[in-house]
Amino acid sequence: MADELDVLLEKVADPGLRAELRAAVDKVRAKRNFGLVFESHLPERVRLPEYPVRRGTKVVGRADKSNGPMKVEGVRRGQATVVTDDGTRDTLPVDDLVVVAEFGEPVYPGLTSLGSIQRGGDRPAHVVINAENHHALEMLQFTHAGKVDCIYIDPPYNTGAKDWKYDNNYVDGEDAYRHSKWLAFMERRLVLAKQLLNPDNSVLIVTIDEKEYLRLGLLLQQTFPSSTQQMVSSVINPKGATRSNAFGRTDEYLFFVMNGSASPGPLELGPEWKVARDTRSENLRWAELLRAGTNARRDDRPNLFYPVFLRNTEHGPVFDSIGSVHVGPDWNELVPPSECVAVWPTRSDGSEGNWQVGPGALAKLIDGGYARIGTWRGGNTAISYLKRGEQEKVEQGLFPVVGKRPDGSIVVDGSGYIPVFVPGTQWRIGAHEAGGPGGTGLLRSMLPERRFPFPKSLYATADAIRFFVADKPDAVILDFFAGSGTTTHAVMGLNRQDGGRRQAIVVTNNEVSADEAKSLTERGFHDGDPEWEALGIFEHITRPRITAAVTGLTPDGAPINGDYKFTDEFPMAEGFEENVEFMKLTYLDPVDVELDRAFAAVAPMLWLRAGGQGSTVAERTDAGGDLLPFAVADRYGVLFDPDRWRDFVAALPADARTVFVVTDSAAVFAGVADSLPADLAMVRLYENYLTTFAINQGRVS
Repeated sequence: MADELDVLLEKVADPGLRAELRAAVDKVRAKRNFGLVFESHLPERVRLPEYPVRRGTKVVGRADKSNGPMKVEGVRRGQATVVTDDGTRDTLPVDDLVVVAEFGEPVYPGLTSLGSIQRGGDRPAHVVINAENHHALEMLQFTHAGKVDCIYIDPPYNTGAKDWKYDNNYVDGEDAYRHSKWLAFMERRLVLAKQLLNPDNSVLIVTIDEKEYLRLGLLLQQTFPSSTQQMVSSVINPKGATRSNAFGRTDEYLFFVMNGSASPGPLELGPEWKVARDTRSENLRWAELLRAGTNARRDDRPNLFYPVFLRNTEHGPVFDSIGSVHVGPDWNELVPPSECVAVWPTRSDGSEGNWQVGPGALAKLIDGGYARIGTWRGGNTAISYLKRGEQEKVEQGLFPVVGKRPDGSIVVDGSGYIPVFVPGTQWRIGAHEAGGPGGTGLLRSMLPERRFPFPKSLYATADAIRFFVADKPDAVILDFFAGSGTTTHAVMGLNRQDGGRRQAIVVTNNEVSADEAKSLTERGFHDGDPEWEALGIFEHITRPRITAAVTGLTPDGAPINGDYKFTDEFPMAEGFEENVEFMKLTYLDPVDVELDRAFAAVAPMLWLRAGGQGSTVAERTDAGGDLLPFAVADRYGVLFDPDRWRDFVAALPADARTVFVVTDSAAVFAGVADSLPADLAMVRLYENYLTTFAINQGRVS
């Protein structure tokens, strides 16, 4: 580019103009780029093993993943005629090919139910989706744009140890572009995630280790420039992961990206959360009545310079009275009442200071028992008091009053108090250890015969989330790197603690491990085969783990051993009173959609858009095959024929909150919207569902 600019500059005939342009170019060249710069690699293509191989589709070999995509020119008797980019033609068995979708080529999503668990009554269902997460995030733009309260993700750490794939190939430590591939991979997903978050009050939480934390931090700043961001260090392996010629890694990092008014709320936290020398959990915090710091001299606040008269009795010092604000220099000549001493707000160096409160306010504190006297030292006796926040703890019963001291100050019982506060940025919490009873140990109890590498601690995930959703009992929490399903498990635990109705929506693919893939391939199996899919993460780990969590039973039907250790403890065998829907993101045949044969796959997306609660409108036709004018479910309705809106309104259940109107006409939609109750959320669906639901169209920002 630099050479091209020089060539163009030499073509400028006017020497003066040429000199000015060259000076401007040199100035721009001298500037250094600030921020994160990386290769924008071609996005990873997605294999669609269930999609039919037909004319016009792009395919790759099922077994050979190195070849670029081929276009199918025709299919006859189980053989496909394909052509490569260089024009080479070949004939290959259809069974040896798999359809792929490249970035920018529209695909049409559907959701297929894989089963459900119903133990939660009318609670919203947690949704667990087997899907490529970029496509899932695009699908969720229809259902949850601007509605998500919290996103918690644990993406691949890019360690070089086959922990993630790009373009269906593992990225190893020798790949010179592995950092930029990872950044391109993450950026595309974070851009979509941003659109799902509530801009007014939401948080994105991302865990990472030292391999990519610097790059991730810059990427988050660039993607969320108006958000408040903070990084926390969390010890997950106190013994340290042994590494050759390096320090052992004990911790990982959590980035908190806070949007709008979001901020961590104070919580009841145990002693582990306190910083060194923090005494908040021990008792009420009595503050010195003598002001320190700024505005602490008499001249700063002259109305706070007055004497407090104390008497020393056989039972200890007591308050006698409070003097008036003193004006003038002769304060030390004031004669106190009989048998009293005057305590003035003087500083340790003898200079004049001031009190924290005025005479009237101090009198009220004394009357309420919120002021107390220290060890008797005559005129140098210290006086302390309870600030308003500490008084409220007493008034709320957090510190029951059990008596009074001779000076009238209250004596409280702090044995049952758990402090409420926001912790610091270094977490050393035993329950957060990945290899402990909340991580590997927990998963082994639930799935005794199955293994999953490096599961997150259940309690680490729950704690990170609850700082932001403790006051949101109906929060929606999304995780599109769901792994073993820890986030769903954590949300169920939070709901049990406070009776919340929070909903988790999580996404994971059904990828098998590198070793299992090699073994399966050697045995002649490929992705899409039942033998292959049964060992994928969704089917082998995520789904059975969440099922076990809700039911309290292992996959073999045995009660799970052990107890949960949230803020309360209870047996794992009790399970959770929650609902769960297991789904798979499918790819619809455009022909079926155009012929109106795909509503059954579209219907779950409407249910999800309406809150994922209650029944589903599953059919477009009645039992006789005739098109329905409308259909209703527990929480929403679909109006297929806008002319029938009156009958539709009459049929809507009382709990309905969302209405879908199928029409290509903006005027018809507006007319129906004006005729329906104002408290209903109105959503327009085009008659051709391809228009409404097309995804993968190359959106990067």
